[in-house]
Amino acid sequence: MKLWQKDYSLNKEVEKFTVGNDYLLDKNLIKFDVYGNIAHATMLCKIGIISKDELQKLKKSLIEILELNKKNKFEIKRDDEDVHTAIENYLTRRLGNLGKKIHTARSRNDQVLVDIRLYTKENILEVKKLALDLALSLAEAAEKYKKVPMPGYTHSRKAMPSSVGLYFQSFAESIIDDLELLNLSYELNDQSPLGSGAGYGLPLDIDRQLVADLLGFAKVQNNALYVQNSRGKFESAVIFALSAIMNDLARLSNDLILFSMNEFGFFNLPDEFCTGSSIMPHKKNPDVFELTRAKSAKVDSNLFLIKNILLKLQSGYNRDLQLTKQPLIESFEITLSTLNMFNTIVNKLEVNKQKCIESCTQEIFATEHAYDLVKRGMPFRDAYKKVGVSLKNVPKIEPTKNILSKKHLGATGNLGLDKLNAKISALSSELTSETKKLSSKLDSLLKI
Repeated sequence: MKLWQKDYSLNKEVEKFTVGNDYLLDKNLIKFDVYGNIAHATMLCKIGIISKDELQKLKKSLIEILELNKKNKFEIKRDDEDVHTAIENYLTRRLGNLGKKIHTARSRNDQVLVDIRLYTKENILEVKKLALDLALSLAEAAEKYKKVPMPGYTHSRKAMPSSVGLYFQSFAESIIDDLELLNLSYELNDQSPLGSGAGYGLPLDIDRQLVADLLGFAKVQNNALYVQNSRGKFESAVIFALSAIMNDLARLSNDLILFSMNEFGFFNLPDEFCTGSSIMPHKKNPDVFELTRAKSAKVDSNLFLIKNILLKLQSGYNRDLQLTKQPLIESFEITLSTLNMFNTIVNKLEVNKQKCIESCTQEIFATEHAYDLVKRGMPFRDAYKKVGVSLKNVPKIEPTKNILSKKHLGATGNLGLDKLNAKISALSSELTSETKKLSSKLDSLLKI
């Protein structure tokens, strides 16, 4: 039975069109809907809608759903429309009229929001863990190869001496900045929507703060109408942060494709990460990195999709918002799987030190030579012109000695890896604390 069921049946084509694939997507939300139901039932008990004995019966049946879900035996049918209906129908079959009480003081609108926000909290924490693992692996690679010179490029042409350490560290620092965006989206998402009803409050003296506390939210999202208007907005903020991570991984992928070509040979990709050709026996293809570029575009497109869904909506709930669920779930799945892949790959990348050194050819030291003249008192513009018209006179400089001689903060001879590692350690401690706090809150809901 549908939650909105009245005295008529819905046209089957309309049902198929309106339900879409929500009944499939909602497999991701089952446990979160159970948590939301337990917290809501606890609040209903406090305000006298159900008794303590009824609360325990509801909790027992809801925990049964969790166990069924762990065994992949809790089914959401198209006729159910979504997880909320499937769970309420289960409770009604098991508990009769008591099951019918669970939806008191609640709308599907705030119910789906609490599910999505709990799902988002858990998945942001997992993304942060994998991203921090990757940042640490990149920092370790930077330390390992900080004395290995390689050409730096601008406009896809050799520019100035760089190092493999500087290269890897640049991505580690970028990912740490991405996590700042993710933290902001986590804070925005960390608000309990339950109790807003359909966006206009409820004619009962409910306790919204109690539900927020039980579910581990930092606060209650205050304005009932804004709760509904924020759907899609918060998801956009989260996907923006995920897209920043994916864009970094796409750029890293592009570099690794280029620099592992025979013509460069700076990096060697282990065979286990390369696919082959169906016609050319010699081929070892960097498909993982090519797909990362495409998947990054997919996350960007999900952000664009949600923002465009929101553009044409008036205030209050609109069914258009149903289509913001899949882009969020898909963006998490893409980002998590890609981070998992890169955590394996970075630790097994091989650097061809000799190729890197050999590629630091004479012209790459032109700027170095100009600054040698500056140190002797020549104005920079004159030094620039003098070197520019006689590049053949640029002296060959020993690359390793050159990169280690640059000691200002952030240069090849002073990467500042201690600061980076301290930041990673601090963020890891914060993540561990937040993960334990959320897990403890949700686990406590299951106590009978």
